[in-house]
Amino acid sequence: MAEGTVSMAEVETSFQKFAVHGDTKATGKEMNGKNFAKMCKDCHIIDGKNVTTTDVDIVFSKVKAKSARVITFEQFNQALTELAPKRFKGKGKEEAVQQVYALIAGKDPANAGVTKVAKAAAVDRLTDSSKYTGSHKERFDDSGKGKGKAGREDIPDTSGYVAAYKGSGSYEEKVKNP
Repeated sequence: MAEGTVSMAEVETSFQKFAVHGDTKATGKEMNGKNFAKMCKDCHIIDGKNVTTTDVDIVFSKVKAKSARVITFEQFNQALTELAPKRFKGKGKEEAVQQVYALIAGKDPANAGVTKVAKAAAVDRLTDSSKYTGSHKERFDDSGKGKGKAGREDIPDTSGYVAAYKGSGSYEEKVKNP
């Protein structure tokens, strides 16, 4: 393939970043279908008109081995070669492939829609354990840390000591010598 303006090293770097995204066991040498679809979406290869998520899934299934669930960088290039003419209609195949590479080069996986921690006065007020009253107050120690099960339940003392027992000597002595 002609390299043109985009270096294959940049495309391969992006491939590796998307390949390991969301998978702690991934090595970066193989990409699964979910990450391939994410890369196509994040890099705007999927435009909703010419190339859809269905097209991306079909091309992924075509280029991977029959029993495999992942594609290598070579298969990835083959998949992009199939997607490029669909994405850039009216362009030559090589030119379309180069434009697809230009979309991918230097891109990282986006974390759109990641939940952020809410910082509001209302939340702080509701979660401040020093303001709790009644039985809820018993669930936290002075520092505000929860006591766990001890704060939720009355745990019986099974040590064998009887607090109200008033007598001289041990129980055995009284039973043996009435």
